[in-house]
Amino acid sequence: MLSVFRRFIHSKFGAFAALIFLGIIAAAFIMGDITSGKFGSSLGGGETAAKAGGARLTMTEFQDRVQRVFENARRSNPGLQIGDFLAQGGAAQVYDQLVASLTLKEYASDQKVHISKRLVDAQIAQIPAFQDAAGNFSQENFRQLLLRERITEQALRDDISREILERQMLAPLGLGVKLTDSLVLPYASLLLEARQGTIALVPATAFKDIAEPTDAQLGDFYKKNAARYTIPEQRRIRYAVIDAERFAQAAQPTDAEIAGYYNQNKAVYAAKESRSFEQLILPTQAAAKAIAEQVKGGKSLAAAAQSAGLSVAELADQSREKLAAAASASVADAGFAAKQGDLVGPLRGSLGWVLLRVTAVRTTPARALAAARDEIVTTLRAQKEKRLLNDFTGKIEDQIANGGSFEEVVKDNGLKLETTPFLLSSGKQVEDAAYQVPADVKPLLAPAFGMSQDDDAQLVPIAADKRYALVAPGDIQAPAPPPLAKVKPLVAMQYKLAQGNEKAKVLAEQIRAKVAKGMTLDQAVASAGIALPKPQMVGGRRADIMRDGQRPPAEVAMLFTMATNSVKTLPAGQDRGYFVVQLNGIKRGDAGTDKALVNQVRDQLSEVVGQEYDQQFERAVEKELGVKRNANAVASVQRALVSANGSGQ
Repeated sequence: MLSVFRRFIHSKFGAFAALIFLGIIAAAFIMGDITSGKFGSSLGGGETAAKAGGARLTMTEFQDRVQRVFENARRSNPGLQIGDFLAQGGAAQVYDQLVASLTLKEYASDQKVHISKRLVDAQIAQIPAFQDAAGNFSQENFRQLLLRERITEQALRDDISREILERQMLAPLGLGVKLTDSLVLPYASLLLEARQGTIALVPATAFKDIAEPTDAQLGDFYKKNAARYTIPEQRRIRYAVIDAERFAQAAQPTDAEIAGYYNQNKAVYAAKESRSFEQLILPTQAAAKAIAEQVKGGKSLAAAAQSAGLSVAELADQSREKLAAAASASVADAGFAAKQGDLVGPLRGSLGWVLLRVTAVRTTPARALAAARDEIVTTLRAQKEKRLLNDFTGKIEDQIANGGSFEEVVKDNGLKLETTPFLLSSGKQVEDAAYQVPADVKPLLAPAFGMSQDDDAQLVPIAADKRYALVAPGDIQAPAPPPLAKVKPLVAMQYKLAQGNEKAKVLAEQIRAKVAKGMTLDQAVASAGIALPKPQMVGGRRADIMRDGQRPPAEVAMLFTMATNSVKTLPAGQDRGYFVVQLNGIKRGDAGTDKALVNQVRDQLSEVVGQEYDQQFERAVEKELGVKRNANAVASVQRALVSANGSGQ
């Protein structure tokens, strides 16, 4: 519901700001999806973007972080272009957050506040990207991910330290924020406000008298709207697959290794006995004896327990060791000494007095080496394949680190070089709509599109511990519109649509003027002189229209920004025509009797107020430390990023 409130009240804590705030903190990397590397037209590393005390933010650091946030956002929205990102204030907001982070770190140092290495270690260990399948921290995953993303361990630790520091220093500021009913009630009541209006559409396709464009008109239209037809960056991806199967022969275990493994794990192949039990635990020995007497008299343990208002627990496939750990060694010994169907106890256990009834006995005979051989061979082969694969990939990484080129490493190690056709970052191919990206290439798309032309090759996991690919960027086609001849029919259609849109704008304004003078919207549409869709009645409460954070159509949302009986026009977007929107009435909401809603809005507003406290504190600290900002920093970085990302595309 807060998203509804924020969207209609135009709070500065909008979705884009939230994205930037989350993205610029190191947690954006921790969550798994930002890229790093060389970003083309980089600014001079020595130039200062901001200075706080003895610390400073360089222009290169600022540019790299904005690039990372942009790439992270583009992974969620592949169509996002750098120009759109910057136009929405992306660089400025990243700059503000970086300066705030720098300021707080310097202030914390002055106040003798430090983040321990142990705390950072604990944070790293909790990051899912660094964990293995069992959920444990994996040094191998940690190393490979840092290598793939070209983030040093120290840089990651510094970012995590800053994020923890900010959380510790800012979180207390918003604690205990309590807003009065008089402040919250007006905002809660806005959610219950209902509005009704009438909306008419003047579609661009309603005008049938638009002539076919001449070649000159079409060429001029195409030139002016080149961005609309621009194809995003395309790349060929060069890669060589490294599969554990290449080590299948070398990984075949010897007879000595098989026998050694068997002898080292004799307990695994020895005879075993497991048992299943019904268990009842009682607080006193007397109570346990009373139940035992009932069982001896012919009742089942379950029935005797039920008569006392209790129920038995089912313990299935228990080993002696497992039962001893859960109850006690004496209980386990007695349970495994009894016959099937016998009642054991009462015996003193770790949680009380235990009664056990043996419900099943399962004996697994010992397995000789011959019987276990195939299983051992599979296990040892997998272990050796993994070790050989790790050694092989480690050797490749060393070659790359020592200056080996992609081509040299591929040739020296007998790998097969493969190259994809030109692909978009989504894996689609512009020239072939039916193209399906190979399974091996899918995991390579994001790393390959995050690399610069002169970056070193990277090892990218396709299937962890099984299959890897050595990846390097191939030819790169910068974002550009295709030749007009290739898209001429589409451009001609959109030219006519644009002409119709201009006519729709004029007609919509005429209809609006008639309604403003007293004519009904139905009458004004009927008098337009061309066939138009019949106006539609719409309405509802803010909370219902924006339920679950869904954004309503722009023409419906506009009703909640208008005065009663006013009428406005609104472009439908994409040259589709114009809406004429009339607000007919407003029914004020009153949340005075809806305590649940008031409390919900109070909680949400408290978060906003807490964020405002954070910002006020940051500004106060910035003033106290005399932070100096480079007034040209944002503009300079924006120019560099537009150049590095293909002229704003």
